[in-house]
Amino acid sequence: MPHVETSPVGPPPPFDPELVPVLKVINEVVPPDAFADLAKARETAAAKAAAGPGLAEFARDGAFTVEERRVPGPEGAPDVALLLCLPTGAVEPFPLLYHAHGGGMILGDYTVGLPDALDLAQEVGGGVVSVEYRLAPETPHPGPVEDCYAGLVWTAEHAEELGADPSRIVVGGGSAGGGLAAALALLARDRGGPSLAGQLLLCPMLDDRNDTPSAVQMAGLGVWDRTSNHAGWTALLGDARGTEDVSPYAAPARATDLANLPPAFVDVGSAETFRDEDVAYATGIWRAGGQAELHVWPGGFHGFDLMAPHTALAREARAARARWLRRLLGG
Repeated sequence: MPHVETSPVGPPPPFDPELVPVLKVINEVVPPDAFADLAKARETAAAKAAAGPGLAEFARDGAFTVEERRVPGPEGAPDVALLLCLPTGAVEPFPLLYHAHGGGMILGDYTVGLPDALDLAQEVGGGVVSVEYRLAPETPHPGPVEDCYAGLVWTAEHAEELGADPSRIVVGGGSAGGGLAAALALLARDRGGPSLAGQLLLCPMLDDRNDTPSAVQMAGLGVWDRTSNHAGWTALLGDARGTEDVSPYAAPARATDLANLPPAFVDVGSAETFRDEDVAYATGIWRAGGQAELHVWPGGFHGFDLMAPHTALAREARAARARWLRRLLGG
C-alpha cells in the first residue's frame, strides 16, 4: 500500500489564537525553513546556548546533584557524555527519565529540553539522565542512535549505583529526541536490552519520507517546516532518505512491528509537520496490541510548549504528561 495519501489536502489548520503573536515573534528570528541553512542555524543555536543557564542552575537550589559522566560509547566510537541530574531528597530507588535532546538531528546538546525533563522528574520524585549524542551530518545514522543506546545500557546497568530503580526507566525526548526515544524502545526490544517502563514521545520526528498531509499543509508555516525537515533527515541519512533502505532505528515510522513495546505517551500539535506521522505511530502501537496515550493539541505549532510556556495550551500539555508519568510510575 503506498504511503502517500491520495485524498485532497485542505488548507492548514489554524494556530491557537494565544500562540499566534508568539509565533510571529519567533518567525522574525527563526523562519519555518531556517534549519535548511545549517551553518546559520548552528550559529543562532550557539548564541542562545551561551545565554542559557549553566549546569549549576540545573541543581535547582539543591534539589538535584548534577554531574557529567563519560561512559563507553558504541564499539569503535568515542565515549558518550551523560549529564546525571539525581534527586537529593527522593526515596530510593527512584525512577529515571532517560532524556534525548531535540534539534532535528543537526543541533543541540544535552541541556536542550532539560528544564522540562527536570520538571517532570520532580513530579514523580525521580531523576534525569540526559545524553549527548553526535550530530549529523558529521555523524550520520547509526551514530546518533547508537550513542543514545550505549548511554541507555550504561544507565540501566548502573541504576542501582545511582540510587535509581532499573525497572522504572522511561526514555523520552522532544522532536528529534522523541524520535530517538522511540528508536531506543525498538532497539531495547530487539536486542534484549534494558526493560523500559515507558516512552515519552513529544512531537517526535519519526518519518524521513516527509510526505504526510500535515507536512504538505504546513510547508512554509510554523516552526520546522517541510524544508527544514528535509534538511534534517538528509543530514542524517544522505541519499538514502526517502528510499526503502531506511532503518526503523533511524526513522521509527518505518517499523513494521510495533508489538511488545513499553507504554507510550505521544503528543503533537495539530498545526505542525509531524502531526500525521505521530498519530500514525500511536495508531500502529494500538494495532499491534500495545498501550499508547495520544494527544493532538489544537492549534499547536512545533515546540509550542517550550516556546510559549505561559499559554493555556502549553500548560495543559505539560499537565497531561505529568499525569501520565504519575500513573505509569506511581509517583
